[in-house]
Amino acid sequence: MHSYAVFFLVTFAIGGVIWVFVYPIISGERHAERRMATVAQPRPLAPRTPARTGLKSRREQLEITLKEIEQRQKTAKRRPLAVRIAQAGLTWSKRRFIVTASALGIGAFFLPMLMGAGLLPALCFAFAAGLGLPFWMLSFLKNRREARFLNDFPDAVDVIVRGIKAGLPLLDSFKLIAADAEEPLRSEFRAIIETQTIGIPLGDACLKLHERMPLPEANFFGIVISVQQRAGGNLSEALGNLSRVLRDRKRMKAKIQAMSMEGKASAAIIGSLPIAVMGLVYFTSPAYIQLLWTEPLGRVMLACCLIWMTIGVFVMRKMINFDF
Repeated sequence: MHSYAVFFLVTFAIGGVIWVFVYPIISGERHAERRMATVAQPRPLAPRTPARTGLKSRREQLEITLKEIEQRQKTAKRRPLAVRIAQAGLTWSKRRFIVTASALGIGAFFLPMLMGAGLLPALCFAFAAGLGLPFWMLSFLKNRREARFLNDFPDAVDVIVRGIKAGLPLLDSFKLIAADAEEPLRSEFRAIIETQTIGIPLGDACLKLHERMPLPEANFFGIVISVQQRAGGNLSEALGNLSRVLRDRKRMKAKIQAMSMEGKASAAIIGSLPIAVMGLVYFTSPAYIQLLWTEPLGRVMLACCLIWMTIGVFVMRKMINFDF
C-alpha cells in the first residue's frame, strides 16, 4: 500500500510539472498570450522635439563611447601570451615563462608522489601549478597594473590640459609625465615618446598605448590625440572632458566597491564555514569524519558537497561582482 501511494504521488507531481511548463508550449497558449500582449500594449507617442534639443553634450557622448569600447574589449579574442606578459609589466620572454611554468608543474607532480599521495592528486597538483598558477599570476599582475594606471591617469590628463593651456607643445607635456609620474604611467608615456622619436606620428604612438594597457580609457585617449593630430580641434576641451569622465568613473567604482563589501564579507564567511567546521570536527574527533574519505558512500557525498559548494561560490561571486 505504501509503494502504491508513493507511485501515485510521484506520478501526480510529474504530471503537474508537465501541465505547468510543457502544456502551454505545446498548446500554443504562451504564443497567443505574447501576441495579445503586443497588440494590447499601449505605446505612448514620442514627443516632438527640435533636432538640437536631442543632441547630447560632449561629456555624455564621451561616456557612451567609453562604454561601447569597454563592451568591445570584453567580447574581443584572447591575446597572445607574449602580449599578456607585457601587459602584466614583466620583462620575461615567452620561452622563459613556459620553462618556469613547466618547472612548477613538474615539481608539483613529483612532490605528492614522493609523499605517497597517489597519481591522481599528483596530476591535479601538477595541472594547478603548471597551468593555473602562472596564468593566474599574469592576470593578477595585469589587473594590479591597470588599477595603478587608472588611479593616476586622470591627474596625468590634467597635467596635459594645463600644459596645453599654458602654451607647451603636446610632446613636452608627455615628457613631464614621463619624468615625474609614478609607475606604470611613467613607463607608458616614456614608451610613447620613444615610439614617436623613431618616426611614428604622435597620434599613432598614442594609439599603441591601448596595446600595452587594454583599457577603454587608454584607447579613447589615443583616439582623441590621433583625431586632433589629423583633423585639428580644441584638444584641451576634449581632454578636459575625458579627465572629468575618468574621475566620475573612478568615484563610481569606489562607491560600488564600498556598497559590495558587506556582500563580499558574507560570501567569504559562508564559503569558508563548511571548511572550518570540517577542520574543527577532524581535530576533535577524527574517526567521526574520516568516513567521508574512507567509505565509498562518503566519497560520493564529499564529491557532491564539493560540487554544490563550487556552484554556490560562483553564484555568490556573480551576485556581488557587478559593474555600472
